[in-house]
Amino acid sequence: MHTAKTTVELNKELVRTLYEECINTRELGRLEDLIAPDFTGTRGERGPREFRATIETVLTGFPGVRFELHDLIGEDDKVAARWTFRATHRGRFVGLPPSHADVTQEGNVIYQLREGRIVRAWLQADRLGVLQQIGAIPRAFAESRADRPL
Repeated sequence: MHTAKTTVELNKELVRTLYEECINTRELGRLEDLIAPDFTGTRGERGPREFRATIETVLTGFPGVRFELHDLIGEDDKVAARWTFRATHRGRFVGLPPSHADVTQEGNVIYQLREGRIVRAWLQADRLGVLQQIGAIPRAFAESRADRPL
């Protein structure tokens, strides 16, 4: 007996497709099908064009980047993704020249989906760790202040 996929299962498949069949394969033309025109991102990005620009910034700085999905958890209209990206800093990133350092970043994103497209994303990622790994912020600087209140 074949059962129809639930909306949650379809939403999880869409998020998996975003990483595995779009970003990791550099098939960014597919974003128009995955990201809604009224999408809003963590930093206020709007629509598929600005989502793509964010991805292209990462791909420019880390041309060989690959995202490894560890978890996809869905409920109602949301999918939570936990991932790790690994790459070498071979291009300009946030104005910084290539350091050729190997970088690992972990992140968590909650996506909200509507009618088969992503409409919202909330990202928490270790940006400080990336900046330390590429030498933009000395590790000792962050470590010496880790015990101080903000």
